[in-house]
Parts: sequence; C-alpha cells; structure tokens
Amino acid sequence: MKRAARRRVVVVRPGEPGRTREDALAIEEPLEIRVGGVPFSVTMRTPGDDFDLVAGFLVSEGVVRSADDLGAMRVVTGIARSGDPTFNVVDATVTGGGLAVAAARARNVYTSSSCGVCGLASIDAVTTASAWPILPVGFVVDDTVIAALPDRLREQQGLFDSTGGVHAAGLFDRDGDLLVLREDVGRHNAVDKVVGWALREGRLPLSETVLQVSGRASFELVQKARMAGIPALAAVSAPSSLAAELAEEAGITLIGFSRGAAFNVYAGPARVRRTGRLDGPASASVPSTPSDSLRPTTNSGEASMTSRTATR
Repeated sequence: MKRAARRRVVVVRPGEPGRTREDALAIEEPLEIRVGGVPFSVTMRTPGDDFDLVAGFLVSEGVVRSADDLGAMRVVTGIARSGDPTFNVVDATVTGGGLAVAAARARNVYTSSSCGVCGLASIDAVTTASAWPILPVGFVVDDTVIAALPDRLREQQGLFDSTGGVHAAGLFDRDGDLLVLREDVGRHNAVDKVVGWALREGRLPLSETVLQVSGRASFELVQKARMAGIPALAAVSAPSSLAAELAEEAGITLIGFSRGAAFNVYAGPARVRRTGRLDGPASASVPSTPSDSLRPTTNSGEASMTSRTATR
C-alpha cells in the first residue's frame, strides 16, 4: 500500500531563478471504521497498518479492552472515480459490550488528521474510563534512557525522511529498546497504530513502557496512553495544560521538550530515576519561569524538516 506520492514542485529561492523538481508527499486518505457493519467513524490517515489503527482507535474509544474483545477485521473494497480499487473501509467485529459502547460513541462527523476527538456528542465522552489503571509504583526509567529516546525514534522514521510530513510514535521498554514504531499524518493515528499493534500482539496493558512521540503532547495523546495502560509519555515539544492535568489525574509521567541532554517533567516525576545521584527518583517539576524551562527555537517537525530539505 502506497504511503507517499510524487509531485512536481517549483523551488523558489529569492533572487534566483525558480527550478522544478519532484518531491515526495505523505499520502492522506479517509478511512471509514465500521463496527459490526455499522459506520462508526471516519478518520484522515496515511494508508498502512490500518488494522493496527482500527484496533488502537477502538481501544481509545473504550469499545475493546483486550484481544478477546476484537474478532475479525476485514477490508471492504470500493471503486474510486478513476476506476481504481480503494481499500479505505475497515469493518471490525467486536464481542461483549463493545457494540453498545460503539453505538453510544459513534462520531457525528469525520476525524481529521489533526483532531482525534472531533465529532463526539458531549464533553463527558472525551474522557473515557480506562480498563487499565496506572499503578503508582513499580516502573522506573533512568533519565539517560528518556533523554536518548527522541534520537532513537528519529533514526527509524523512514517515511519522514522521504516526505518530511508525518508524525511518529514509538513504544520503548525501560532499557530504551524500541518495541514498535508507527508513522502517520495524524499524531493521534500514529499512537493508535502503536496501541493497536500491542492489542493484536496480546501485550495490553503496556504497564512497563514509555511512549515517545515526535510532536507535542496533547490531551488526546495522554488519554490514549491512559486507555492502553502506558505509565509514561514523552514528547519532543510542549504539552498542553489539559494534557498535564489529565496526566496528573491518571498517574502518568508526562515529559515535554525531550531532546538532547535535558527535558521537563510536567507530571509524575517519581518514575524518572536520576542517574549518578543517591537520593533515588527525581523530584523535578515544571520550571516556574520561562528562563528556567527548556524552550526550543523551532518545533521538532520544523527542525527535522529543515535538515531534510538541506540534505536533498
């Protein structure tokens, strides 16, 4: 399944003649998710790993909790206006109370690649109770491991290397070893693909893992981590205020501006073990003034894209 398309572009540099060349663009297409043959949601995504995406989305919505709740998934083919076959519908069979939950949470509109909660009928529906409570003890990660995760994530972002236009989410163990990585035009889709992989592999809850994402940490990403039982979420950019509040409430360690040699801990600092110290887990909190905090000159996507453009 194609994840990138080629297109002729005009490269403009002020003071120089324009030139034309080919560029690679990340494909963005709609995916209709059906539950038991009934339309549930439409999301804009990068094709590929669609079964993982659907499975993870259903976990995030509280429709399924384990692999036993999810039966068969099948692709429903169609025909585009061009006459080419399309593969943009996935129908999932769920068991137990999942059908009732799906009916109650059916989306009224499509979900864009930038919004993972759009279309829910009420504010209360945005926060779903998790089947996997986050335990306050037992899982600790060295600060040096967390600091290294962005680079380890970036090394595996093959689609970003070719397009510069996708987000990434990677799941790591306590030693910093990569378990799975997914890329997508939507940051929430990338996380859903990671969670869906874990569900289908029978790995939920992900109680001894760190989720590293390539962009900012929004409320919806914290909620998705919560639904999968992930105790730590790290982002290369900033979290939102609501993301920090939910992380605190859920007992999730929330890390922002994770790049290079330092990062900020916005919630749950006790899970970060300070190496080279004798006083155990970190007691760090959000810096009180902007001068004390870690602030990038550009966001991660812009910085990486600049590097990509310069080398092509």
